[in-house]
Amino acid sequence: MAKVIPGRQMAQIEGPFVVFIIGARINKWYAVHKWLPVLRSMGPMLQELYTHKELGFLDASFFMTGRGVSIVQYWRSYDQLEHYARGKANHLTAWKNFNRKARSGEAVGIYHETYMVENGAYESIYVNMPPTGMGRAGALNPVGSGRESSRERAGLGGEGQGEPSPDLPTS
Repeated sequence: MAKVIPGRQMAQIEGPFVVFIIGARINKWYAVHKWLPVLRSMGPMLQELYTHKELGFLDASFFMTGRGVSIVQYWRSYDQLEHYARGKANHLTAWKNFNRKARSGEAVGIYHETYMVENGAYESIYVNMPPTGMGRAGALNPVGSGRESSRERAGLGGEGQGEPSPDLPTS
């Protein structure tokens, strides 16, 4: 289990990076033979990515929903993400299997979203948390002077439309 870092931290990733969100949704629970292989195919791909970080993969976080799973991945570049998607055996095999089995009906759905993030065009806050999300993909650093508010951490200057409530911690 990851160690909690006390206090306020913010994530930093040098240079541009890519956020890739992929997920599967079970539409027909009784069609286990259609959706289970799709869900099972994610594990070997992620194991391959964690083993071969030179492919450009930085890290991933998993989220369960009532109908499936979503995975948020961080990549060094779009080109590396695309190269993996088009060329590596685990992904190519899973995609072929999905096309052969799942696309023939509506038992399972998949989606993905890709966001290219320019250097410094993001903000984050982690309070009394272990490394999580961008904090695992990059580095965590204490929130310092001039980075107290979300607007400041995003590089948008000082305070925006009003001050945060004095009862709430600054985010």
